[in-house]
Amino acid sequence: MELNYPVKNIDQYNADNNHKTLNPLVTVIDFSKANIREWGDADTIRFQYGLFSIILKDVKCGDLKYGRHAYDYQAGTLVFFAPGQIVEIDNPKVPYQPMGHGLAFHPDLLIGTNLGRLIAQFKFFHYASHEGLHLSDDERQMILDSFAKITFELKQPIDKHSKKLIVSNIELFLGYCQRFYDRQFITREHVNKGILERFETLMNQYFESDQAQVNGIPSVGYFANELHLSANYFGDLIKKETGLTAKDYIQNKTIDVAKNRIFDSDKTINEIAFQMGFKYPQHFTRLFKQRVGQTPNEYRSHN
Repeated sequence: MELNYPVKNIDQYNADNNHKTLNPLVTVIDFSKANIREWGDADTIRFQYGLFSIILKDVKCGDLKYGRHAYDYQAGTLVFFAPGQIVEIDNPKVPYQPMGHGLAFHPDLLIGTNLGRLIAQFKFFHYASHEGLHLSDDERQMILDSFAKITFELKQPIDKHSKKLIVSNIELFLGYCQRFYDRQFITREHVNKGILERFETLMNQYFESDQAQVNGIPSVGYFANELHLSANYFGDLIKKETGLTAKDYIQNKTIDVAKNRIFDSDKTINEIAFQMGFKYPQHFTRLFKQRVGQTPNEYRSHN
């Protein structure tokens, strides 16, 4: 049996976790105060988020899935959810006491604020759950300190400064999360190198087969899916490792393959364009000239 569980507003979120609502648009949760989770005979719980939610989990509490992938919560791991996302927990029949801390805020909190203009830049809200942020002890303490500052402000009488201070603290907190993710990309370099190698292999296979001709130029989303990563996480990883966007990296590979075919092949430029996955040959010519400084015909004649 599947149970749908919408998380629509802060008041409901607080009630579900035995917290008093101090502000209708934002809350900080200590999950140890919540009742033991019991879901009856449900095989799967589907949480439908209407809030931004960041959860610091201290103990394993079931197998959480986002898309096709399972993720076991570990101590000191942050996961991020954005409005509109659906997250599943499988096999929730064994009751458990949730532990850890969380921050949740309604999108309306951001209206007219600097963070409202910047929130799309924090791409980790759209990472998959198995791409969570793993924290060092010092980083974990920094996260808890940030939660404490927001909690302090929530306990003050609401005045004209309240929203500005709360949102500023959330923005500062998210800035630290971005820094910690940048650190994680570096410290997981051996893992990232393996992903880059698999990415190169997938691109070679794509162009060596007839996939390009049949399916067109491969997208960032295609390779992210093949590597079992979210498009946002994959794009950020490629950027950190190579200095290029994933789209630029794919286009560079496309042009490199095209150069060899132009140089060695007796096919026309139009035939090569279709073979490379371009629907219109003029698009191929335009991209080739942008990248190489010559049209395909000029490149062929000069070589």
